[in-house]
Amino acid sequence: MISQKDLAKAFARNTNIIKSQAKDLTQADSLIQPPFRGNCLNWVLGHLVSNHDDILEILGEPRLYKGQLERYQRESDPLTREDEGTIQLEKLVEWYESGQVKISEWLENADDAALSCEVISGERKSTVAQRVFFYYFHETYHVGQTELLRQLAGKNDKVI
Repeated sequence: MISQKDLAKAFARNTNIIKSQAKDLTQADSLIQPPFRGNCLNWVLGHLVSNHDDILEILGEPRLYKGQLERYQRESDPLTREDEGTIQLEKLVEWYESGQVKISEWLENADDAALSCEVISGERKSTVAQRVFFYYFHETYHVGQTELLRQLAGKNDKVI
């Protein structure tokens, strides 16, 4: 069984990958749309920041960026150019890291009772631990996309 400290370290590892994949990219680079069904790096990072806010809410903590992430919600239109609601890449990376730090701090200090509390998402019941792990899984899916999106921006390198 994965401990909450291990899960906190895993979230931190994702943050390091995101920072590495975004390094030396411009805002314009982050808005390049892939030539196949998908979304740009800017949208992926904004979506991950939004997911961190969702996790914080599950943990009983306040959302950090309430009302600022509508453009990055699931099922939103592809982000193909800078428009109202588009957030700068550097800010998204900072926000992503801030959320991860809050999540990791909570996990490292959580006890079994807090992790086993029941939460309801839609019609699904699960524990806090199960829901946070689902969000971690979801996050890793998108973190993996960042390597391809970095290369799409013209970087011919190997970050990890």
